Amino acid sequence: MLHPSYSDLMAIANSDVEEGEHPVVQSRYSIVMATSKRARQIIAGDAPLIDDADDKKPLSIAVEELYKSKIKILGDDESEN
Repeated sequence: MLHPSYSDLMAIANSDVEEGEHPVVQSRYSIVMATSKRARQIIAGDAPLIDDADDKKPLSIAVEELYKSKIKILGDDESEN
């Protein structure tokens, strides 16, 4: 079982959205894509943004980084080209 839950991660990813705006994350798919992209970055050599990452797998690190707001999921209008 994934801890934290998808709903917790979605709430954190959408925490900066102001009332009346569309949420950045609207599905589990967005969470999966964002954390898998970050896990690939860690595998490629990027340093983890959490302290206790030594004995964790890259995907677990990415999920924890999102949960602790160390990384942010950007909406379509915020992403780089």
